[in-house]
Amino acid sequence: MKFGVVVFPGSNCDRDMQDALQHDLNKEVVMLWHKDKDMSMFTTNDCIVLPGGFSYGDYLRCGAIAKFSPMMQSVIDFANKGGKVLGVCNGFQILCESALLPGVLLQNANQQFICKNVFIKNDASKALQVPIAHGEGRFFANDSVLDEIESNNQVIFRYCNEHGNIDAAYNPNGAVRNIAGIRNREGNVFGMMPHPERATSTALGNIDGKTVFELLGLN
Repeated sequence: MKFGVVVFPGSNCDRDMQDALQHDLNKEVVMLWHKDKDMSMFTTNDCIVLPGGFSYGDYLRCGAIAKFSPMMQSVIDFANKGGKVLGVCNGFQILCESALLPGVLLQNANQQFICKNVFIKNDASKALQVPIAHGEGRFFANDSVLDEIESNNQVIFRYCNEHGNIDAAYNPNGAVRNIAGIRNREGNVFGMMPHPERATSTALGNIDGKTVFELLGLN
């Protein structure tokens, strides 16, 4: 599996993602500039990553301008053909703004930027420690959309404690139903607020991010 990492003006986790994929996961990585359109080097067996940061300065809303970039039009076409797409933090916001994923990301419940380690899990995993760093990471959707997401098993991660207990007390940003990440109905587009690329190196004392990529089938 080859990875393409899209670079927007304001991206600040693009090189973190590149380093994690290349050096910790031994993947081929191609950096993609936001003004380009060419994705002919990728097949639907590959994955495009929208990294964290502040694309276009987060003007209007986070990700609201990035969705109009030339490369994003190609990414949307790629996803609609079945190609894998992963959005992390600002990338998750861009996916929601682009309607590749349902819901929105709102300002954190405490109205403050949060940067710390949290624990997340899905139905198949133990608690995984992964960093977050965001000011607008509170996932929200109305109840009908949430019920549909849950019935289709589209929730990929929820916030929990180190023992895997899911409760509002362990929710860092007020996200509805403790949702930390979701996928689309087809299962090829993934979005999450925590940063798995910041937890793949033994030098940092935490490689739980590798498990995140494995659980998403991106290893």
